[in-house]
Amino acid sequence: MRLNKTIYHLFLGAGLALSSVSCSDYLDTEPITDKAVEVSETPYTKASDAEDLMKTIYSGPGFGHSNYWQLDYFANGSMQTDEAYVSGDNQNNRQQAEYRILSTNENVKRNWEAIYQVINDCNKVLNYVDGIKDPALTDQRKAEMKAEAAIVRALYYFHAVQLWGDIPIVTKSVIAVTSENFDEVYAQVYPERKSKEEVYTFIISDLENAIADAPASIISKYRATKGVAHALLAKVYATKPNPDYTKVIQHIDQLSGDYSLLTDYNQLFDGNHNANSESILEINGDASNIWWWGTGMFIGDGWQRFNLPTHDLVNAFDSQNDNIRKTNSIKFDIGVSDTYWTDKNNYPFAYKQRIQDGTQHIYILRYADMILLKAEAKVNLNLFSEAEALINQVRSRVNLPNVATITSKDDGINKILKERLLELAFEGQRWFDLKRTGKALEVIKARTNGKGNQLSYVNNLTEQRLLWPIPQSQIDNNQNLTQNPGY
Repeated sequence: MRLNKTIYHLFLGAGLALSSVSCSDYLDTEPITDKAVEVSETPYTKASDAEDLMKTIYSGPGFGHSNYWQLDYFANGSMQTDEAYVSGDNQNNRQQAEYRILSTNENVKRNWEAIYQVINDCNKVLNYVDGIKDPALTDQRKAEMKAEAAIVRALYYFHAVQLWGDIPIVTKSVIAVTSENFDEVYAQVYPERKSKEEVYTFIISDLENAIADAPASIISKYRATKGVAHALLAKVYATKPNPDYTKVIQHIDQLSGDYSLLTDYNQLFDGNHNANSESILEINGDASNIWWWGTGMFIGDGWQRFNLPTHDLVNAFDSQNDNIRKTNSIKFDIGVSDTYWTDKNNYPFAYKQRIQDGTQHIYILRYADMILLKAEAKVNLNLFSEAEALINQVRSRVNLPNVATITSKDDGINKILKERLLELAFEGQRWFDLKRTGKALEVIKARTNGKGNQLSYVNNLTEQRLLWPIPQSQIDNNQNLTQNPGY
């Protein structure tokens, strides 16, 4: 066969995801014959190479760096919902917050790139660790590495499928493309989108196959452990088309004994109780991979005003007399007034990201989330009294009375969503929660300004726009990608 272009040393994260890098960096426009490009079978030969790959997964620019988690996961998980709004003048943020995202939106592009970069990092481990012959790298350690990589890959695919729906499934980190392997790797370099059903099946397979070899839950709060796999499986089974609520409960039950609620809610965010009993997975804020100024986007009085609490959120806390979670979620301070919060002497900021020296840890999964997710599964199985007991377990920690009796499935879902809003505000959960429960349009359309009037832009949100557009840069670089309807 004949190649029109030779692709050199192409790592898929760069080829698929990092569209900011010019194609000319990878493509030689001179055609070649059938002669293969000579490359080593694998660039990884030592145990230290494998350990470096693992370090990249956990501390590289996708997972450990704040670009995705601080800037995007939390921001995007809040500003599109009823818990936060964008006060600043960043147009990419405003597009998202006002449900008028363009396919050229830089935030959406950055999210795609970060997600697929981490996926590529995981693929390197899964593809090449077995080929390392260094006796210092035992078979047991290889299996553990691959399990952790599969779990992290599943986490990012789970985010991607929720954000974009049908997405490419990429399982190979391609070292080089030659005339001999072109047909094999073409679909990995220029992948087509797979249905969300296929993606969820793939995610479940990754997680279920990884559990046996994954580290024990108690090993670390900063690694992909058995507990992380079970927690993710619970989320996946609750979110996928045709949810399996029995599976949700089964996997959450696997967490009992390894995790428990902290007694004091404030300790979750005070910076002195990291890696606590409630944490399932968190990012270690060591001031090197968490941007020191990232917190300033949530607590600040200037340009940082990315995500400010809404009147709807404040009213939700006040309606429950939920002072403990309110004071740990929102800080009222002297700030700058705007058209939404006009009281300059009582200006709110999101307060869970409060440590401003770069050491703030970030929860990705914690046990209170799982308890409320189990309650959601119980409601969907018409086990209302059992759901109430689970909700009350979370409420009792913050000295609130028992939740009112659940009278129907819809009533139960509404009560759980309310509890999740109060418990998990500004932790990146709300957007996914609203979409999972089918309540996004209902809740968003009810958003109000400070005077109790519907916000004008909420009517921009449609069923189609519950998904983001595929970044235009990705479509431009890959003719096999198609755009989501409505963009």
